[in-house]
Amino acid sequence: MTETMDKSNQANLCRHLAHAAIATPNALAVAVQKNQRGKLTYQEIDFVSLHQRSDEIAYALNAYGLKSGMKAVLMVTPSIDFFALTFALFKAGIVPILVDPGMGIKNLKQCFVESAPDAFIGIPKAHIARVLFGWGKASVKKLLTVTDVNSGVGANVFASLIGGMSLTKLLTRYPIQNKDLPKENSSFDMVKLSDDAMSAILFTSGSTGTPKGVVYSHKMFEAQITALKEDYAIKPGERDLATFPLFSLFGPALGMASIVPDMDASKPIKANPAFIFAAIEKYQCTNLFANPALIEVLGQAGTTNVSAAKADTESVNKPIIKLNSLKRVISAGAPATLTSIERFTQLLSDNVPVLTSYGATESLPLTKIASVDLLATSHITDNGGGICVGTAVNGVEISIIEITEKPIEIWHDDLVLPANTIGEIVVKGDMVSHQYYNRASATEQAKILDADPNATCSKRDVVRHRMGDLGYLDDAGALWMCGRKAHRVETDKKVLFSIPCERIFNTHHSVKRTALVGVKINHKSVPLLCVELTDEAKNKKDFNEAILFSALKVAALAHKQTSAISHFLIHEKFPVDIRHNAKIFREKLAVWAQDEFN
Repeated sequence: MTETMDKSNQANLCRHLAHAAIATPNALAVAVQKNQRGKLTYQEIDFVSLHQRSDEIAYALNAYGLKSGMKAVLMVTPSIDFFALTFALFKAGIVPILVDPGMGIKNLKQCFVESAPDAFIGIPKAHIARVLFGWGKASVKKLLTVTDVNSGVGANVFASLIGGMSLTKLLTRYPIQNKDLPKENSSFDMVKLSDDAMSAILFTSGSTGTPKGVVYSHKMFEAQITALKEDYAIKPGERDLATFPLFSLFGPALGMASIVPDMDASKPIKANPAFIFAAIEKYQCTNLFANPALIEVLGQAGTTNVSAAKADTESVNKPIIKLNSLKRVISAGAPATLTSIERFTQLLSDNVPVLTSYGATESLPLTKIASVDLLATSHITDNGGGICVGTAVNGVEISIIEITEKPIEIWHDDLVLPANTIGEIVVKGDMVSHQYYNRASATEQAKILDADPNATCSKRDVVRHRMGDLGYLDDAGALWMCGRKAHRVETDKKVLFSIPCERIFNTHHSVKRTALVGVKINHKSVPLLCVELTDEAKNKKDFNEAILFSALKVAALAHKQTSAISHFLIHEKFPVDIRHNAKIFREKLAVWAQDEFN
C-alpha cells in the first residue's frame, strides 16, 4: 500500500518538457506572432531554452518566497513569458489560477475571493485592474509584473509603483545557483506530487452560470495529453496554431510547437483571419485548435472574395485560401453549426478532418467526431434529433441518467437509462475533475462517488461528473447533445429540449438562430421561441413577420418535438457569451420574453 502511494508521488506534467529539451533541444517550441504597425513579427524559443528559462523562473519564485502548495493568479497575455511562467509554476508546485478576463469584473473579483491566491502575476493592465477593483486584496502577499519587451513600458518602474517586482528584476536578483555546473546547465529540481494532488485551478467562463474553480490534478493533465496523442494522433515535431491559451500549453508537452497568433483569445470572433492564415503559412502548421466561432470567421474569410463577388456572383463561397499544411482541425467549446464546418472544410486538403470534441472545463476531451461523419447526420439534426458529438475517447465512460435536480451521492448502475432516452450526461475517466475549489454545494450537485471495485484503498474511489447537459446514446454508442439541463422547458404535458427544438426552426432561410424559453401565460408554463433574423431578412424592405411566424408554426406542427410551440418573438440580437459567440443567454431572453407578454 505504502509502496504504491510512493510511486504515485512522481507526477508533474513538466516531465514532458524536460524530455523534449533532451530529445529535440533545438526544435521550435513556441512562436508568438505580433502585429507591429501593420507588420507581422514573431518571437521564437526552442525546447531547451524554454526548459532552462522556466527552471530559472521556478528557482527565482522559490527564492522570492513562493513555495509548493501556494497559489498564484496568472494574468499574462500569450507570450514566451506566459509559457515559461506557467511551466515554472508547475515545476515549483505552485498552483496557477487561470481565469477568463471576459467573464466580467464582478465575477473576476468573486473568483479571487474564493481561490484566495498568495500571489498575483500579471501584465500592467491586470495589476491596474487589481488595484482598482480590489482583486485578491485579502490574500495576495506577493506581486510580480510581466511586461512585453516591445511595449515600451518600464516594468521595474511600474512594479515599484504598485509594489512587488518585475519578472526581469526577479531573475536578476535571484539567479539560479549551481556551483558545479555552468549556467546553461543549471537546473531546477521540479516538485513531484501525488497524481491526484491539486496542480491548477481553472475557472469556468461563467457563460452558463456563475464561474466555478475546477481543481485540476497532474493526472487530469496527463489524461488529456494521452488523449491528444492516442485519439488525435498528434506526434512530436508537429506545429499547432493555438488559439486558446490552455490548449497551447499542451504543445510543448507533446513535443509539438505552439504557434500563437496575435488575437484576443477571449474574443475569437474579433480575430483577424489574415494574421491566422499568415502564421499557418509561415510555420506550415499541421494542427489547428479553434472554437466554433473562430471556425465560422475563418471559413467566411477564406471563401469570400469581395471584389470577385461584385464581378461574378458565382465566385462567392469558393475558397480563395487553401490551408494545405493542416492535417487536422480540432474544434471544441460549443456546438458547431454544420454550415460553418462545411464551409471551412473547403479550405482544407481532401480527407483532412475537422474533429469536433465534446467536453467542458471539468472534463475534456470526452468524445470526438470527424466532420465527414458529422455532416452525414445533418438530416437527423435538422429534424430534431439533437447534435451528434461522436463516440467516447479512450478511457472515457459515458452514461445517461434520469433528469433530476437532486444530488446523487453514490453511483449505482441502475441509474443508467436505456439507449435513445434523453437524460443527463454523466462521465467517468482520468480527465474528469473531482471537485470545485471552495464550492462544496456545487461539488455535491455535480459529482457522484463511484467506488472502484479493484481499489486497495479508499483514495482510489472514482468520481463521476454530471455535465449539466442533456442528451442520449444511440444504439451504436454515439452521444447526441440536446442542450443544457437548465434550458429545458417543462409544461403540464411535456418537456421540450433546446437543441432539438431550435434546430428545426433554424433551417428556415430567414432565421439566423433561435432560442427556446419558457414564459407564464394565464398562469401556465408555455414554450416560446425567440427568433434572431439573418442580416438579409433584417434588411429586406418587404419582410413580413406574420408570414415568417406562419411558416414556423407549420414547421412546429410537423415535428413531435415542437408541436407544443405556437408563440414566437423576434429579438434584434441575442445576448451571447464573448468567447464562443454561440452560447445563448437564454435566461436573459426568458426575462425579456416574459416582459413582452406582461
